[in-house]
Amino acid sequence: MGQNLRRAVKEYIEGSKKKTVWTVAVIAISMLSATLFAAEASARAAKPAEARNAVLVHGAWADGSSWAEVISRLQAAGLHVTAVQNSLTTLADSVAATRRALALQNGPTVLVAHSWGGTVISEAGIDPKVTALVYVAARAPDAGEDFVALSGKFPTMPVRAGVQERDGFTNLSEEAFLKYFANGVAHKKAEVLYAEQEPTAASLFGERTTVAAWRSKPSWYAVSKLDQTISPDLERFLAARMEATTVELEAGHLSLVSRPQEIADLILAAAGQGKKQQAMGEP
Repeated sequence: MGQNLRRAVKEYIEGSKKKTVWTVAVIAISMLSATLFAAEASARAAKPAEARNAVLVHGAWADGSSWAEVISRLQAAGLHVTAVQNSLTTLADSVAATRRALALQNGPTVLVAHSWGGTVISEAGIDPKVTALVYVAARAPDAGEDFVALSGKFPTMPVRAGVQERDGFTNLSEEAFLKYFANGVAHKKAEVLYAEQEPTAASLFGERTTVAAWRSKPSWYAVSKLDQTISPDLERFLAARMEATTVELEAGHLSLVSRPQEIADLILAAAGQGKKQQAMGEP
């Protein structure tokens, strides 16, 4: 009788231990699931930090006036806008010019770039004032990356044949500029942009960044599906690599000229003001 009692007590204790372990495990799993669900819900609900400033960086064979149509729309939406005038001589000079522009901003700022300017904001974008990065058919190199080698893995675009070099600087032939660089832009407007193109140092394209701001800052990317200057597939690769919020536009390389409203909308979204712009409509 005593042995049976002891056996029953032992079985009860062991059963209780197993039940306790199982209960603890269930509770732990439930808590972990709830935590993960909350984190995912928080990520989905997270909104971009609201910014009142936008600094715009132009690319090669262009100047700050290429942002004119975008600027007017951003200003109408209430943003303070600054267009950087790059020297296009060295990466260091362009980064310095961008940092000077950022120093003048009062508070959170969206940093935006077109084309080669993406190299600049990938370096300068670590500035603490920068809350978001926007790339418009732009380069987005990783730290120390050989971007020439990377782009060589994608199709060579037609504009390359029109690059002319003299005394260490390059420009685009009129035919290449109008037909490939500014495809999709009204002809008369493209002719004005051609006259305004800034000579670009030939060495500029091979320079490398020391950091990649997009690894630590929220990023947005506008892919130009009809781009004849940078391969659209390269643009898609860059956007995917940085896990950017991405839009694809039926536009050539100069989408900031041919599709300024869509580019302005993307910048406003990065500034946390997308709904405000929809309410206001186009200027």
